[in-house]
Amino acid sequence: MKNGSFILICICALFLNACNTKKQNTQKSDAPNTAETYLGQKPPSLTAEIFAPGIISISGRSEHGISFSPNLDEVYFSANHKDEDPSIYHSKIENNKWKPVQRLDFTEGKRVGEMHPFISPKGDKIFFTAHNEFTLPEHKESVKIWTVNRLGNSWSTATQLDSPINNGFGFYSNQAKNGDLYYTNVSKWKMYYAPNKNGKFPEIVEVGIESGLHGFISPTQDYIVVNSRNRENAERKSDIYVYFKEKDESWSKAINLGSEVNSNFGETCPSITPDGKYLFFSRYNEEGGVPNFYWASTEVISKLKKAYFNKEQ
Repeated sequence: MKNGSFILICICALFLNACNTKKQNTQKSDAPNTAETYLGQKPPSLTAEIFAPGIISISGRSEHGISFSPNLDEVYFSANHKDEDPSIYHSKIENNKWKPVQRLDFTEGKRVGEMHPFISPKGDKIFFTAHNEFTLPEHKESVKIWTVNRLGNSWSTATQLDSPINNGFGFYSNQAKNGDLYYTNVSKWKMYYAPNKNGKFPEIVEVGIESGLHGFISPTQDYIVVNSRNRENAERKSDIYVYFKEKDESWSKAINLGSEVNSNFGETCPSITPDGKYLFFSRYNEEGGVPNFYWASTEVISKLKKAYFNKEQ
């Protein structure tokens, strides 16, 4: 295994254990229906189910970090087999069918690993994390957030994001609808966000939640999902939690999503689909601790939100 990939995977394991396109000329008047979206998979209920087995979730391969385009007609995700650096993969709908999944190389070999892609709410940009081969303690200088811009049916040359976000070890970036960019600062083990200033991110602000890594902001910024070590049972591994935005703009306590989402295995890298309907995450349930993608209805979050705020009244 490449040295950089080994260190990065070790770091991710530590977290687990310690814790459209350029706005299209003509906007589609109607997004693909449910049968066409999400690679034709039957939508899950409140209980999480494996996503697209044999298509996206491949036996023996680690999948982590997934994002859909605003029109739900494209998917990007990162994955790697043992002894490989992570890569970004892609599929999209053409002629009413999903194309075979293809591996991408946004940095054109400038970085050995690319992962955690996120398509912007306008579909005109992808944020992702890239790294080079590295050794401790210099690894913090290698892991950075990069971007590509939509150019018709392709993407621009990748560039490193010009922002204080990249002053530290930052990754797992994602945006709210207003363009504010959220990410995890691994150097400080905290979540931060950079307010959107006309497409630039000149300052960073601590989010202010108790703890949690691989945090993902909801489109309207009313909640954040994170993975964190189980607070109620120290013997369990990482679970998915949610924080709700209070009326005073502070955040609630961390609330475990419960057995419908979490299991005796570790869960990590949560994300919310652009339509707000589904929660995605990785579950380390294959032999050898290999993760697959799982998804569940965000109704599980809605139920917790209703119960939380009714209790607060």
